[in-house]
Amino acid sequence: MNDFLKPELLAPAGDSERLAAAVEFGADAVYLGSDCFGMRTAAASFGGDELKKACDYAHSKGVKVYLTCNTVPRNSELCRLEAFFKFAEQSGVDAFIITDIGVMNLARKYAPDVEIHISTQAGITNYAAARAFYEMGAKRIVTAREISLEEIAEIRAKTPKELEIECFVHGAMCVSFSGRCLLSNYMTGRDSNRGDCAQPCRWRYSLLEEKRPGEYFPVEQDESGTYIMNSRDMCLIEHIPELAKAGIDSFKIEGRAKSAYYTAVSVNAYRCALDGYEASGFSSDYKPEQWIVDEVKKVSNRRYCTGFYFSDPMDDAQIFYEGGYVREWDVAAIADRWENGVLYASQRNRFFEGDELEVMIKGKKPFKVTVRNLKNADGEQIDNAPHPMMSLSFDCPEPVPSGAYLRMERKGSAVL
Repeated sequence: MNDFLKPELLAPAGDSERLAAAVEFGADAVYLGSDCFGMRTAAASFGGDELKKACDYAHSKGVKVYLTCNTVPRNSELCRLEAFFKFAEQSGVDAFIITDIGVMNLARKYAPDVEIHISTQAGITNYAAARAFYEMGAKRIVTAREISLEEIAEIRAKTPKELEIECFVHGAMCVSFSGRCLLSNYMTGRDSNRGDCAQPCRWRYSLLEEKRPGEYFPVEQDESGTYIMNSRDMCLIEHIPELAKAGIDSFKIEGRAKSAYYTAVSVNAYRCALDGYEASGFSSDYKPEQWIVDEVKKVSNRRYCTGFYFSDPMDDAQIFYEGGYVREWDVAAIADRWENGVLYASQRNRFFEGDELEVMIKGKKPFKVTVRNLKNADGEQIDNAPHPMMSLSFDCPEPVPSGAYLRMERKGSAVL
């Protein structure tokens, strides 16, 4: 089988709960951060002994662990890298995700047995850069998100076959070139290239005339203002054959700062799509079943697009003018166990006797169940589950495994 036909599915893991969601719902590898040198300081991380525990857990399930070290350190920080790399290697990480070439050299020196993956922050847009990183010791490159699928295919054709190519296929897009924006630094003092981006590109903007303080004018003829830099989210789940044909070795899902539910749903959907592609005999005409495509719409998103892969955004700005996230579903509960037709679960959002919930299980089409005979932890009949994390049970004719998500559809789409 061609090595490129069945790409790796690489998932985000912002904390132990999200790590478990990624692993249990089908990721081949996860990427996570320690408590320094990563690009997501706002997300929970794996510092100290937590890193080794994460590696041991993932490896016990056959899942690889890639550690982010993709900030650009200042002089004063370099002295800490030796201990960082040595500890990470001892903890069992499989690869470092690195931007800076000086950091890359230090990684090779202090953790020589750990693979080096070059971050998207390095802005690789051509085969010459990819080759150069390979010659310096990189095992893998993560391409810049601003290049087309055709350009990725050319990089694949003109680089050593041993060099792996990783690309983002799902999640948030940056309005700037591969995260090199300075808006956050300028407007809030939070350095976007050191994991502290305040995302001012997502804010609503209006015009202010200097002689009329406090009087704001919409940039467009719309009373709600405009989100002129708020890019849509990427989703390539309907384009698995094209991505594989281009020679992409690893499909990367964005979202270390997002919820465990987002991680579970996204990973499960792409796992099902990739497995379906394999089952089709790697057909160039393969399309995921509609329920798989629909899954990624059941997490918060900024409406989906295909990024730079197939079209020039100059022809389609790919801006989400509505502002925040669209959320059409909420998690109602998480399954604890199922026994003799009764589902025991832990509440996440309020729901009522008689509500229809949808059950999301790994690798299977979701099914619906109507809440009947709802009871609290003491076995008392209740008409709703109002308390966060409360234990409850209700009748459920179909078996449900531990960890399955029970969700409910909102009455109307909400922009949050």
